[in-house]
Amino acid sequence: MLSTMMNRTSSVGHALLTAALGSAALLGQQKPVAPSSSLALELPVTMRQGVVAGTTAVGTRVQAKLAVGTLVNRVVIPQDAVLSGEVIESVAKSAKGPSRLAIRMDSARWKNGSAPIKVYLTAWYYPLLLPTDEDDPSMGPVIRPNRRRSPADPSPISPASPFPASKTGQDPGLAPAALSEHRVLMKNVDSTRNSDGAVTLTSSRFNIKLDKQTTYVLAAGDLLPPK
Repeated sequence: MLSTMMNRTSSVGHALLTAALGSAALLGQQKPVAPSSSLALELPVTMRQGVVAGTTAVGTRVQAKLAVGTLVNRVVIPQDAVLSGEVIESVAKSAKGPSRLAIRMDSARWKNGSAPIKVYLTAWYYPLLLPTDEDDPSMGPVIRPNRRRSPADPSPISPASPFPASKTGQDPGLAPAALSEHRVLMKNVDSTRNSDGAVTLTSSRFNIKLDKQTTYVLAAGDLLPPK
């Protein structure tokens, strides 16, 4: 009988040891969870209409086209899907304060489906890699890629912009502009996140303008700088 009890005790101890080792192995196989900020939903888009802080009224419906297919809540939103939303803040620059612009997108639609989303315009964009470095003063202080400017040119530098070949003096024989693989922050544009999650862009240098050629970034949370 004593021998039987010892065998049972030995069996129980072996089972517990096996379970403990199995749990340790399982924990060892788990990958660390990245900070939530680095997992923020990020959607690169091009606007389907121009938007100007202080000119485009609050409540104006806006649309953007998705530049890259993106997985959202287990649903793949395909490239060229149309995102719809509205301007939720729009204030022109004045002597009393900076220009302010905020846009929220609420839905995405494509040929065979749709999905609800909730993302905001951020201060990030994907610049164009231009074959020339010419500048056109007629473009005005729109959001444009950072480029060298003459010290004699007093117009504001802002970080992203359309550059049609007809307006940049681009040689027809040069390769077309390509999109950078890394997003960057708009120059002279700050962003703040409100308690409800909304993102507002501000600039004390110029009225913020969005064009239809630049690839802007919409996001559901704070974005970390790209590695």
